[in-house]
Amino acid sequence: MKPVVIFRHARTEGPGYLGTFLTAKRIPWQLICIDQGEALPESTEAYSGMVLMGGPMSVNDDLPWIQPLLALIRDAMQRDTPLLGHCLGGQLISKALGATVSGNPVKEIGWGEVKLTPSDEAHKWFGNLERFDAFHWHGETFALPQGAEHLLSSRYCQNQAYSIGKHLAFQCHVEMTVDMVKDWSEAGADELKAEVGNPAVQTAVEMQRNLQQRVARLNEVSHFAYERWILGLRT
Repeated sequence: MKPVVIFRHARTEGPGYLGTFLTAKRIPWQLICIDQGEALPESTEAYSGMVLMGGPMSVNDDLPWIQPLLALIRDAMQRDTPLLGHCLGGQLISKALGATVSGNPVKEIGWGEVKLTPSDEAHKWFGNLERFDAFHWHGETFALPQGAEHLLSSRYCQNQAYSIGKHLAFQCHVEMTVDMVKDWSEAGADELKAEVGNPAVQTAVEMQRNLQQRVARLNEVSHFAYERWILGLRT
């Protein structure tokens, strides 16, 4: 089977639980670290699926790798190579497909409830859930591309996930591990201080309360969604 290619845009924002999931399923995967200057492939022909992780930058920034990566996303769509985006990754998919990425009304950081859109499509990706606690760390949000099915929303951000056929894009983070939450809390300490008083932002202490249980529950949700996503992988 061709490997799944995973693009990392920041050192602390790797594949997380997704990597664990793919390895357990014996699905080969390759990590390309854009944050370390690794080169992008010319196309997605050599891959069974394409995954984009998060990062602190904006898709609207003038960075040398953004336009080539947007072209690669469009290449994946044309080849029917399934896309999976997490936060920045979901925003990149939206931008590549012609939708707007702009500032969210507030920054949303920490654990927060997301609600399923009452639709058959949402339940295909998330089972019989009506809501669950996801992890958030974003200040921007995506509009839905043409043909997208809305899947999730939160109190502070309307567009938390969408699908287009076999393609899945998240604004929230479902890939989290215990270590990732701890690392982000430490790395983002100054940002958290600047957002004191914002009801959509938790403190590091709040984020890490009952952390093992919270992450375990989120992993169950992401496992279900990832199970559906791998059904579309190209052989």
